[in-house]
Amino acid sequence: MLTIKRVTDFAELEGIRKLQEENLRKYLSDEVAAKEGFVTAEYSIEFLKLMHESCASIIAKDNGELVGYALVSVKSIGHHHPLLAELFNAIETLHYKNKLLKECNYVVVGQLCVAKNYRGIGLAQQMYQQFKNALAEEFDYCITDVASNNQRSLKAHIKTGFEIIDSVNYGGIGWDIVLWDWTK
Repeated sequence: MLTIKRVTDFAELEGIRKLQEENLRKYLSDEVAAKEGFVTAEYSIEFLKLMHESCASIIAKDNGELVGYALVSVKSIGHHHPLLAELFNAIETLHYKNKLLKECNYVVVGQLCVAKNYRGIGLAQQMYQQFKNALAEEFDYCITDVASNNQRSLKAHIKTGFEIIDSVNYGGIGWDIVLWDWTK
């Protein structure tokens, strides 16, 4: 049975770490990465614990097996990882609705990943809906970045309701910064 929920047990972080490692860009061929999508940032268990102590993330489990995650990243932990720091730095300089995002209340998706056998069934959208249900009372916007060459991921984000608000380069990669406006 498929369930989508917030992380409640640090043991679930090992499942996140395992799924992340299976989908890291550095371990995939160009063909597989282009077809299936990928994740770029690599997070240690220690960093995942820090993330979840700040704000628990969303996971999808099927009969106890972790098959997807959407990591919650708040400003207070952004500087603890180089790619997240770059993302937060980029966001802080952008405007949305004629307002500097630095002055807005937003949450960042630190990474989203769906296991290969669960792609194409709307699981990313279901996790994002749970993300919104859990956090929309605290935050006005949900923001993340998608590697410019990860079209599968970009399509999933647009389908969910994100819009591209800027394109930047950091960490040697081109990124589209996308925002989901929860005030609409």
